[in-house]
Formats: sequence, structure tokens, C-alpha cells
Amino acid sequence: MNCRIGVISGDGIGPEIVREARKVLDRVAGKFGHSFDYTELLLGGASIDAHGVPLTEETVRQAKACDAVLMGSIGGDAKTSPWYRLEPSKRPEAGLLGIRKALNLFANLRPAYLYRELRGACPLREDISEAGFDLLIMRELTGGLYFGERKTEVIDGVRTAVDTLSYNEHEIRRIAKRAFDIAVKRRKKVCSVDKANVLDSSRLWRKVVEEVAQEYPQVELSHMYVDNCAMQLVMNPAQFDVILTENMFGDILSDEASMVTGSIGMLSSASLNDTKFGLYEPSHGSAPDIAGQDRANPIATILSAAMMLRYTFDLDREADAIEAAVRQVLQEGWRTGDIFSEGCTCVGTVRMGDLIAERI
Repeated sequence: MNCRIGVISGDGIGPEIVREARKVLDRVAGKFGHSFDYTELLLGGASIDAHGVPLTEETVRQAKACDAVLMGSIGGDAKTSPWYRLEPSKRPEAGLLGIRKALNLFANLRPAYLYRELRGACPLREDISEAGFDLLIMRELTGGLYFGERKTEVIDGVRTAVDTLSYNEHEIRRIAKRAFDIAVKRRKKVCSVDKANVLDSSRLWRKVVEEVAQEYPQVELSHMYVDNCAMQLVMNPAQFDVILTENMFGDILSDEASMVTGSIGMLSSASLNDTKFGLYEPSHGSAPDIAGQDRANPIATILSAAMMLRYTFDLDREADAIEAAVRQVLQEGWRTGDIFSEGCTCVGTVRMGDLIAERI
């Protein structure tokens, strides 16, 4: 198979971790008889430096011409980077929001899986970490507060800011269908998270999700308020299979879920539209404080590449091979600094990429 892959190396540690993911993909291509054609794309701070804006129409055009996009990380140090002296609409993160909208990437998948070898790094009680967990958060990505109308003005001498939270039934239905489709292939459980005791948008959310659930009688549906879900994720994460929720709630809950695994450096993500196209990226940020030091953990980006093979290209065997290689490297005791524990061998970004590629 020939696969056209857009590559956004991005900012901070982005170029380092993307390089290792490409190394693993190239190993897969050689082993399984595929070819991967890469197109370099600019986004975020790198685009600001080159073009003065975080996202150009050319980047959107080139991305649309690809089958999928693999991304590293976007942004820099908000205290020191000149990017953050620009108005908000011209900062790096605005480019990320813009490309999600331009590519209609409405479905964000964030798995949170606790590797047995890393249970010692889990911050939860030992009895909880020993039980393990394997959950996936399905987050709506192009609606809600982040994309609603907003304004800041002075009313009667008082500075007042307004952000609008809006969802329509079509936006809710399409993300719900994605969640149920994935649950069918997992443990057949969907927990829909909202704030229906307070918000009209959540009441509509719950009603539409229940309508979609009728099309999936084999899937068990439950509802949970977002504050309770935040608590349950640290009390009993093993109860969850697929968590379905709106944009802001998903942003917060997915970061919480990532940290109970022990390191956000282990967690991949996918953002999909209504075709096979997807943008795949690690859940962590650009970590400018360690950029260029061969200290970044590339595993989340490598696992994002595995998700790309699985969800865009339907190459399940190849995705399984990458995931198995990651597990083998961890079982052998190799660790980057963020997941290091006594008795293991600490390696840098490049070496970790080499080890995983060698085990494909």
C-alpha cells in the first residue's frame, strides 16, 4: 500500500519525536511491503516564524491532499516565547484549532492504558493500579465553548467576558455514533459524560445520545455528570471502556486520564473526520524546556502512528506490530527519563526510537 502522510513536526520537542515515529513507520514499510510518502507541513510556532501566522491556506490545502497527518507538538513557553506576545488569534494554538476546523476533525480519540510494566509510576493507590485499566475518551472536537461566539466588553464600567457553549443535534449524533462504533469493537460500554442537571446543551446531549443508543442494543449505555466522572477516574478507572463527552469536558478529563497512567508521554491520540482521514498526535505538549536534549519520550508519537495505520489505513497487523514492539521494549526494562524507575535502563529519545524500530 502507498500511504500519503502529511508531517507536522511542530515546535519544541516535536521534530525529535516525529523523527522517531517516522523511523518506526519506515521499519514497518520495509517489513510489510508498504511505501510511505511524507509531505512536510508547517503549523504553530514554526509557521509563525516562516509566514507570520500559525496556519496558512497552503498548509490546509496540502493536508487535504494527504491521506492522514502525523503531528508532533505545537507551542512554546508562554512566559518567554515571542509567539505569546501576539494577539490570541495569531498564537500557535490558534493554528491547531484552525486546522481541526478546516479539516472537520470532530472526533478526538484519546486512549488511556496502564502498561503492567509502568504500574509503579501510576499515582493511584496500589490496589487500583494493580487492577489496571484500558479506556478511551471520545471527545467532540469542533463545537462547544472553544468554537462558540465570544466577546469581551465593558458594561456599565465593568469588564465582562462572554463565551458561548452551543451544540446542535447533528454535531452530537455524529460523535455519539463514532463512540458506539468503537465500543462495539471493545468491551461494548459507553459512558456519556455531561452536566445535564445544569446545562441545556447537556440535556440535549443526553437526549440525542440515548436516541443513538437505540441503534446499538449490544452496547451498554450509562450517563455520568462530569464532576463525578473526574472523581471516578481516580477512584476506579477500570470501570470505564469508552467515555463520550463534549469538547471542554473532554479536554479536562483526557488530561486527567493521561496522568493516572503515570506519564502523559505514553499517550497517543487521533482526531478524525467523517471519512478515513485523521490527524494523529501525542497527547502531551511541546516541552520546550527539554527540546534538543535527547530527553523526550517518543512513545506517544509512535503509538499515534500506530493509530494512524489502524484507523486511516486499516493496517491492523502493522499497528499491532508497533504496539507489541513498545510492550517488548518496556518489558526489557528500557525507559526514558519520564518513566524511569529503579532497576531499569535510561535511554534518550533516539535510542528509544531505535529499540522500538528494531523490534518490529
